[in-house]
Amino acid sequence: MIDAEGNQLGIKPLREALSMAQEAELDLVNVAPQAKPPVCRIMDYGKYRYEQSKREKEARKNQKTVQLKEVRFSSNIEDHDVNTKLRNVKKFLSNGDKVKLSIRFRGREITHQDLGRKMLTRVAEEVKDLGDVERQPKLEGRQMIMILAPKNTNS
Repeated sequence: MIDAEGNQLGIKPLREALSMAQEAELDLVNVAPQAKPPVCRIMDYGKYRYEQSKREKEARKNQKTVQLKEVRFSSNIEDHDVNTKLRNVKKFLSNGDKVKLSIRFRGREITHQDLGRKMLTRVAEEVKDLGDVERQPKLEGRQMIMILAPKNTNS
């Protein structure tokens, strides 16, 4: 058993521990039920829950959620259009988001998969300073998909 100040009081019977908690006008909380013997602590449980929720809220505020943004290309896209989409890819990677590059092959374009693969590797080369290839170009049905992940800035 541990008292409100954090001092160990030793092994106590349940009735005695409950009466000590009532005298201090605090709660008796079982903090380690799987231990032999179980460890209990005298504390203000409402205050403990409040502080715990504040810590969790602070942790959620500080964490960055990584989103997956998608940029679609076609196999016969012009250079100016590629540059425009490339700007978006760079913006997404610099914001810390993953980018899914996809090329949809329509009709007979599926016979020229090499053009799509060249396009995706070209985009990956252009943004290699901002991101790494997480998943190499892979054909899934009529779509070729490649995923870029932002480089770690803290390493």
